[in-house]
Amino acid sequence: MAPHPERGTFKFDKYYLVMEELRSSGAAITEHAPEPCPRAWLEAVHDPEYVDEVFRADVPREKERRIGFPVTEAIRDRVRHTNGGTWLAAKLAMQHGYAANSAAGSHHALAETGAGYCVFNDLAVASNRLITEGDAKRIAIIDLDVHQGDGTASLTATHEDIATFSVHAEKNFPVRKARSNVDLGLPDGTTDAVYMTVLENHIPKLLDGFKPDFVFYQAGVDPHEDDKLGRLALTDEGLLERDRFVVREARTRGLAIASALGGGYGDAQQVAARHARSMVAMAEENAKFRAP
Repeated sequence: MAPHPERGTFKFDKYYLVMEELRSSGAAITEHAPEPCPRAWLEAVHDPEYVDEVFRADVPREKERRIGFPVTEAIRDRVRHTNGGTWLAAKLAMQHGYAANSAAGSHHALAETGAGYCVFNDLAVASNRLITEGDAKRIAIIDLDVHQGDGTASLTATHEDIATFSVHAEKNFPVRKARSNVDLGLPDGTTDAVYMTVLENHIPKLLDGFKPDFVFYQAGVDPHEDDKLGRLALTDEGLLERDRFVVREARTRGLAIASALGGGYGDAQQVAARHARSMVAMAEENAKFRAP
């Protein structure tokens, strides 16, 4: 756990609280500690000059403002491990059907800068590495965070072997949206039933049309009705129904799926509990299927 930065608005409390919630849930979980992401993996996706700035903990102030907190040596080490965690979650999912990174989902980070509390884009980095190493040929990134996955869409735009899918609050951050393969912007106050209808109408089409052999899932809990930065109105059960549906659609097709934590804002304990319930629900859904 990196120390809290001395300036910036992002709250880091939820990360260790998520693990506390998982450990006290009674669910059968296995914890894995990732290795830090190698620099070469990051430079394959991000501009090497920006990677160097992060590694030296010397990120220009204007970029730190876009990120939302200072990039210290502790933050550098954190993001290297969280990026390594998404890759490790993918490798474990290929063995067990589903695995989760209890952090990351940094979908706003762009090639030359971080943004929106994101330093490096673990979804794009891990996808690129899996394809480079031959672990996957085609990857679908399903992003159901309340904010559009603009960084992921931008970083993978030229990759015909990666498809990005984003369902988000249309009037929420970022103001300027990138172009995913499929973008579905929802109006403020969208409720469980409408939200699920959107997913049911589009996710099966994505999986059957693109035919990925692996799925990453950005499982932000910020579409919740009580989220501080949300604008949508999903209930606790609506979020769990969403998560079970995504895992079920992947696993029914024999696809392994790895989730990243994504966004969730407000009371840290309540947000952590939402994230933990999300991961437990996905693991329980996966248990209904045989491992790949």
